[in-house]
Amino acid sequence: MAQRVLVTGISGFIAKHVALQLLQGGYDVCGTVRALNKADQVKKSLADAGGDIGRLSFSAADLTKDEGWDEAVRGCAGVMHVASPFPVSQPSSRNALTPASRGGVLRVLKAAKKAERIVITSSIAAMMYRPGRPPVFPVTENDWTDVSWKALSAYIVSKTEAEKAAWEASVEGGYKHRVITVNPGLVLGPPLDDDISASLEVIRLFMKGAYPAIPPVSFPVVDVRDVAALHVKALETPEASGRRLIAAGETKSLLEIGNILREAFPDRARKIPSRLMPPWLVRMLALVDRNVSSVTPDLGSVPQAVSGYATAMTGVEFRPARDAVIDAARAMERIKAI
Repeated sequence: MAQRVLVTGISGFIAKHVALQLLQGGYDVCGTVRALNKADQVKKSLADAGGDIGRLSFSAADLTKDEGWDEAVRGCAGVMHVASPFPVSQPSSRNALTPASRGGVLRVLKAAKKAERIVITSSIAAMMYRPGRPPVFPVTENDWTDVSWKALSAYIVSKTEAEKAAWEASVEGGYKHRVITVNPGLVLGPPLDDDISASLEVIRLFMKGAYPAIPPVSFPVVDVRDVAALHVKALETPEASGRRLIAAGETKSLLEIGNILREAFPDRARKIPSRLMPPWLVRMLALVDRNVSSVTPDLGSVPQAVSGYATAMTGVEFRPARDAVIDAARAMERIKAI
């Protein structure tokens, strides 16, 4: 009998890819959705991508409510907690997303603490933010973001607080050895349908010519297909127990991403920004625009993801950032998002 695995927030960008690779790997998958009327679209997207939806089921559960989680986890040997708030627009309060993110992971852990393996999707954002960093710096498994830094956005604070809460709960409950976090960088690559994630907005807006200039910021990049593969391997690799697995390869600046897009899509090149915004202007705009303020901690910083240990442990190699950027943009054209 195939192992049954729960995937929370299965309608999301990363979660659909995780579910697809689990189905292709011979697992039975139960996906949580806030309302079951979302299930048909997810089923269609996974079927179109080659998933065996005969082994797919759904359960209604909301991260902000206690109801439904025990039922969702029942019979699952593995749990993939992928769901988390990821806003396109930054909220006004830096703590606005934390209750849902932290409360959600604790609800899932409470229901799933007897599962054989629990894989939690965190973020490299929970690792790389501290005041006083050098311009170029490594990001390692042992690094933690300093949430007292006032420059941080609500998303960064929420991911850090949620992951810390998850590890604390697993230690107190005596099941840390069954928990793994996957900490992706900037997740690009192709969506499985026309439901565009917030992480792909930067590609869509570049291609639409929404920016006259771009801030001097850089991020470790990863393809969503590799993120999903690392989730599945984390489930299957005993050595991953109790570890934080960084899912990221090359670091690219937004300017470099724009250059990749201009070269790959010459018919759109005139729209894609090629000029850098000076840091002083970014900081000035940040005073009146919360979305701009969210990148101020990244100004002039070049984080380098130290992820070789995750590849050595699981065998998952991260494809070139160029491929993730181009495949994301091609998908945008295919679904007419740009």
